[in-house]
Amino acid sequence: MSLVSSRTRLATLSALTALGAFASIGTATASSPQLNGSWAPFDRCPVDAPAMLATDGLDQSPQCVSSSSVSGSIKLGNTTVVTGRTNLQIGVIQNADGTSSVVAPPAGSIIADSATVPGGLLGLMCPSDIPFITDICRQLSDAKLNKITATMESVGTPSDFDQIAGVLTDMPIVAIPVRIHLENPFLGSNCYIGSKSNPIILRPSNKTAPDFAVERSNGDGSPNEEGDMSRLNLLGSTQVDTTFAVPGASGCGLGLGLVNGAVNLKTGLPSAAGRNSLTLNDTQTYLTGLYAPGVVAPDAGKVLSQNWHSAVK
Repeated sequence: MSLVSSRTRLATLSALTALGAFASIGTATASSPQLNGSWAPFDRCPVDAPAMLATDGLDQSPQCVSSSSVSGSIKLGNTTVVTGRTNLQIGVIQNADGTSSVVAPPAGSIIADSATVPGGLLGLMCPSDIPFITDICRQLSDAKLNKITATMESVGTPSDFDQIAGVLTDMPIVAIPVRIHLENPFLGSNCYIGSKSNPIILRPSNKTAPDFAVERSNGDGSPNEEGDMSRLNLLGSTQVDTTFAVPGASGCGLGLGLVNGAVNLKTGLPSAAGRNSLTLNDTQTYLTGLYAPGVVAPDAGKVLSQNWHSAVK
């Protein structure tokens, strides 16, 4: 086994554990192709991104990561929201010196079902001594008008990825910039907690370590104990973050921001680090890559892309 191959598999294990942290909350579900066999979890992997295609298998090796969770929760100031089905997918470039970089899919790394904010608009900003807000509160007997959905969105490519932290506990694994989109007729279409210029930065760490296993497959994902592809499965970990700060709401109230103050006052935003928390339950994380990328050098990235496309149903 080559030195590069050994480094690649060690980095693969680290990256796979780490990226379970991503899979809690995200943007609205997007359509993706269905893939065969071992490729099934990686339907949004950015295999055709220029940085992935340029990897040679020697100095740089390309991999795909998928991590999902059926439940979790996030506390922002005074408000806790229970999250539903979520999925993160990214490309990871592992370097021979042990460092790595992340490549996001074109539409963003995270997708998820929207969550319902407890108490709706009544709970978010009512009662209020602001006349404009009071008028809104009087109209909220209609459940449809009261309901608020919250969707977490990627607002940039993750950074500060730490391979070692991925296999340990209580160490930040990666920095994930996000914002939360609040949707309700009275809030307008541009109501966010966090923004592209001032995002919430999540830095999850392992609270419990996952169980893991390794499997091999052919390039098209069909099972083969001596196949060209390897996949690591890390299942059942719990990950947390209590270190992130949360900025105030912006753009709430028909695009004029008229409701920003009421939302911030009732929810306790902005909220300093230590007053917020993220919990990801039972993450199911998978990482796949070429078993011996150096064998196909300098075309490892191109071969990974060809294999991915050969698995599309």
